[in-house]
Amino acid sequence: MSDRVVYIGSKPVHLYVRAVVTAMSNGDSTVVLNARGTTISKAVDVAELCRRRHGQIAAGLPASVHVRGVEITTEDVERRDGEGTRGVSVIRITLEGEGDVPNQD
Repeated sequence: MSDRVVYIGSKPVHLYVRAVVTAMSNGDSTVVLNARGTTISKAVDVAELCRRRHGQIAAGLPASVHVRGVEITTEDVERRDGEGTRGVSVIRITLEGEGDVPNQD
């Protein structure tokens, strides 16, 4: 079974935390946060909010959430002007939930 991937973009951080909560509530104990360029800091924020179970939304996570891996790489992306490619930094943060997920009433 492959891991659930949450792509981090321009939406508010709490929506990505909600996506992790939903994935783990649906039985996916491992979730990968995938971010490129300027959204990398947002992915780190999401991971920390989940790991610390901070806030009302994150209270729906399993008893403990651990960062199981961080992969940093560069992807070649087509330039907007069509003049070749450029490198964009990418981070993939693997989160793993352990324990029971609280009931969402």
